[in-house]
Amino acid sequence: MSKANPAIVVIEDDPPIRRFLRTGLSSHGFQVFEADSGKQGLVEAGMRKPDLVILDLGLPDMEGIEVVRALREWSPLPIIVLSARSAEQDKIDALDAGADDYLTKPFGLGELLARIRVALRHLNTGAGYAKDGVFTTGKLKVDLGKRLVYRDGEEVHLTPIQYRLLGVLVKHAGKVLTHHQILKEVWGPNALDNAHYLRIYMSQLRQKLEADPAKPEYFLTESGVGYRLKV
Repeated sequence: MSKANPAIVVIEDDPPIRRFLRTGLSSHGFQVFEADSGKQGLVEAGMRKPDLVILDLGLPDMEGIEVVRALREWSPLPIIVLSARSAEQDKIDALDAGADDYLTKPFGLGELLARIRVALRHLNTGAGYAKDGVFTTGKLKVDLGKRLVYRDGEEVHLTPIQYRLLGVLVKHAGKVLTHHQILKEVWGPNALDNAHYLRIYMSQLRQKLEADPAKPEYFLTESGVGYRLKV
């Protein structure tokens, strides 16, 4: 598989949407393989070993959430959910199951392509940072090996919990993380009901690392769902 032509498996039971995705993605250099059911999608993903999966939740034979969990048993490949379900809980359930991103129908091809680029960058750069352990996005730089953080070239001091939160976001840079996912990784499984911890420390990170904390450039809120570190 050529890096210049990444492969995408589209698991979608609606023929017009599959046709739209096949035409749009192929015109941008992607190899596109299709499946109209969850079981066929799992077979295609196993055979093709794609770079990314685009998945509908409302499949005729099984829930898309089940497909996500099945894929996550053997592969870390990026999964973008493309669904008409717009409720926050549907998004949270898909992301908690292991999806990387969630786009609600109707959608624009431009936005989908942008999400695909972010997901592939996340995959190809080892969760968003270089082999030397340095993550960089815009004017933000995190040296994971030395545990140093810089904004616009100036070193910024973080408390241990602030750094732990930043480290989790860097580890999953570009991916939407739910509140529960972040709480579990930063504070442990006993803190899942303490969402106020996360709001407080995210606000502190923005104060220290954003040029304008009221209009964050890096630490983006996914309303009702969680946060994303922009790459």
